[in-house]
Amino acid sequence: MKIFYKPAYTYLFFDILILVMWVFVILEWFPLTTNTPFDKYTLPSVYYIVTWGIWSYILGRYQPLRKQKYYHSTSKLFYTSVIVLLIFHFLIFFYLLGKFSHNVLYTIAAGEFVLNFVVLSIYFSYRYATEYEESTFPVDEKRLKSQVKPGIPLDQKSLEDLYSSIKLHSGESCLNYLQNNVQLENGNAFVFASTDPFLLNYLPSYQYSTIIQLERLNNIKGINKMLCSANKILPENGLLICCFESKSTHKKRLLKKHLIGINYVVYGFNYLFKRIFPKISITRWLYFVITGGSNRILSKAEVLGRFYFCGYKVEKEKKIGQLNYVFATRIKEPETVIQRNYGPLIRLKRHGKLGKPFNVYKMRTMHPYSEYLQSYIYDRHKLKDGGKFNKDIRVTTFGKIIRKFWLDEFPMILNILKGDMKLVGVRPLSSQYFNLYSPELQEKRIKFKPGLFPPFYADMPVTLAEIQESEMRYLTLCETKSLFWVDIYYLILILRNILIKKARSC
Repeated sequence: MKIFYKPAYTYLFFDILILVMWVFVILEWFPLTTNTPFDKYTLPSVYYIVTWGIWSYILGRYQPLRKQKYYHSTSKLFYTSVIVLLIFHFLIFFYLLGKFSHNVLYTIAAGEFVLNFVVLSIYFSYRYATEYEESTFPVDEKRLKSQVKPGIPLDQKSLEDLYSSIKLHSGESCLNYLQNNVQLENGNAFVFASTDPFLLNYLPSYQYSTIIQLERLNNIKGINKMLCSANKILPENGLLICCFESKSTHKKRLLKKHLIGINYVVYGFNYLFKRIFPKISITRWLYFVITGGSNRILSKAEVLGRFYFCGYKVEKEKKIGQLNYVFATRIKEPETVIQRNYGPLIRLKRHGKLGKPFNVYKMRTMHPYSEYLQSYIYDRHKLKDGGKFNKDIRVTTFGKIIRKFWLDEFPMILNILKGDMKLVGVRPLSSQYFNLYSPELQEKRIKFKPGLFPPFYADMPVTLAEIQESEMRYLTLCETKSLFWVDIYYLILILRNILIKKARSC
């Protein structure tokens, strides 16, 4: 950290402004032991603000936020708050005893920390709102011609030892299922149970057509690293088999384990520590220090999304006992990302005017890695009435609630202000959805900006065909009539259905 640096003056200004406003609120509205709070506390408040600014600078808080990370910026805020609080605490205790109230000091310090923490959280939620910059690794010409090397069939003793190890680690049911679905005896299957994500890096490429990981993914700190290591050494269409305990299974097991009444309390704290903590920058390090990354709670959507993200296609799934087993074939190189975050605000690529992609802002309503599961959900469950995916396991319970009242779409106001969208218009679609539409409708769609309120809520269509007919009518009117008055007309119809007929998002 640089001791001397040019501060970000905008950040410095708003930081001091927040502190000044909070001090004013304390002195104006909070009950104090004096009838003249401003006369008594104005000068000490100035000293406090100056001290706050000096220590904020010393600890590097005023470096540009774009160069800081969430954990580091909030840590600096915490240390600044503690140092300034201790300085004034000792001043009051040793030199100004009885003249000033400790309660006023504690209230100012606590409030300033909370206000700044909220502001920083909002800022980094916006900054981390991303679909992540993706690209594929360069194509390896050798891989295009890769074929698995002939294996040496296992002798009877080696095969029995392998069966015994699988049974000992994963149970007889797992062994029986693998025997019926995988050729374990031909020497081209590698079976292991390890939490080391780099173990597979030591194996030769294309030696094995099947890799079986018996250790639960919940206990592996570097899940993506392990999946990518397997991707590297598997031949084209090679098979990877992994297992995990799903979030729903974990919940049922924990609720059944404890007495009714306290079981939900136990599960709540368990979920907070094993599911939320690993996803938040400021608590992730604490979780991994304490647990080493074991026993994380993983949703089915997240696990399957990780497979697709790392270059696999999920062929089938099987529930054996308490564990879900995933059979996935290697189909491409893994995606590369600069940084993955789990903040409440996300940014997703959508088709815009003239077919140009743009990023639409939304509240997070899905499990991590869900963006890679669109083809998986569509292939298995198609669409339900209203055009949304049927049996969409990607949406969280909380996400369903905020979707119902359109709270997830509220951040799209930012897209309207940026000029990417307008108030009324067709939905901004992902490539997966866009490709389901007819070529004629696709051509019409890209002539206009997408909108926050789609014509869907004016006509309330049910099937995908009806949705396309609804959008075609709207776009045809936009081409032949005044765009402004068409949007006003549709806005009236939409608001009528929402406010009077109680139409809701799904």
